[in-house]
Amino acid sequence: MTIRPSISVINPDRVEQGVDLHLWGTPFQELELHQDFPDAIAYIPLINSHDHLIGNWVPRAGDHRPYQNSHIWVEDMKDSFAFRERDLFWNNDGNFHLEEPNALLLAQLGAYKNLFCGCSVVQDHSPLQVDAYYKAMPIIVTKNFRQCHSITLGNWWGGENPQKEMQLTQGKMPFIVHLAEGIDEVSKLEFAEVRKLGLLKENSLFIHCIALQEDEIADIAKAGASICWCPSSNFYLIGDTLKIEAALANKVNVCIGTDSTMSGGINLIAEFLTIREHFPFIPVKEIYRMATENAAKALYLGKDYASINPDKCNNLLLVDKIDRDPFDNLYTMEASTIQLLLVDGIPRFGDSEWMELLNLDEDKYTTFRTGNKEKFVIDDPIDLNEQIDEVLGYHKDFPYLPF
Repeated sequence: MTIRPSISVINPDRVEQGVDLHLWGTPFQELELHQDFPDAIAYIPLINSHDHLIGNWVPRAGDHRPYQNSHIWVEDMKDSFAFRERDLFWNNDGNFHLEEPNALLLAQLGAYKNLFCGCSVVQDHSPLQVDAYYKAMPIIVTKNFRQCHSITLGNWWGGENPQKEMQLTQGKMPFIVHLAEGIDEVSKLEFAEVRKLGLLKENSLFIHCIALQEDEIADIAKAGASICWCPSSNFYLIGDTLKIEAALANKVNVCIGTDSTMSGGINLIAEFLTIREHFPFIPVKEIYRMATENAAKALYLGKDYASINPDKCNNLLLVDKIDRDPFDNLYTMEASTIQLLLVDGIPRFGDSEWMELLNLDEDKYTTFRTGNKEKFVIDDPIDLNEQIDEVLGYHKDFPYLPF
């Protein structure tokens, strides 16, 4: 398929005008399409570097904020309305085999949260699952990683101890762990434990890092490790966040995550807006880099997820041009303004006109209206919502679903 768009193509370091995009990948090898899109901007699809897909219930939990650390919140969360309501659908008895039907449905719902804000990839911080789990998702959920829940709580939800988990990476995939998610002494002492356990390595991806001091952030930079910044969740739970100025000054590879909606924002675009509100000095170009190029590096993804290659493009996010500045236009993005999301050569979401243009199989997609547009989406998220409603006995609204 060949698209010759009259659009701005946005890579982290440049804006190109009128680039020809040659899109390859099933089922489009034989299809040629010549189409102009004068009112669109083409982006690298976004990457959410930290989510808990089964946790994307609403409303947020946490009646005793701010917390000194997130471990206190974990216990408090279990008494929240949101947690108890979710338990009506999926009663988590400590089993993190998430391919089981109701758990899988919740995880798929979380994946749609990311799809509807233009993500091609999301990292689900849970124990490694069977292949069927990842194959059931509407976008890419990374499966090449090892993890530990946190330094203080260990791998209480499944997996090996952190040293063994790091060993199993063989330095070829990320090791992911919550670190220093708080402001108390427990949180402040976790980085020393990271050193002691031999977990400060180039493939380490540390989530949150609120309590880290500037010299510790500098040490992460020297090791070539990455930090995933989740500002909405941090401010909501703890009232503070990563020392982002120090991270940027030391050139740490910073990426962005949403956490789940039990504590974090609605989606990755909401994180962009939170960053703009609290840190207006950070250029949106840099925020975009955190959610594309930096994320691909941290998660050990291929270069196809880190930039748009006009000669062979399998991943594309085509968005309405609302703001004349292509980077500021990101702040305006929502499900209704996404014209097309292409992931690994497969259309996942977009304006319904694309179904005819690309000769899509209608049986593989669902259509709905949002704003003044008709949309198509892969599989059937409406049915997921209806299955939850059937169990609850009433309709449950999820603000990240645009229908």
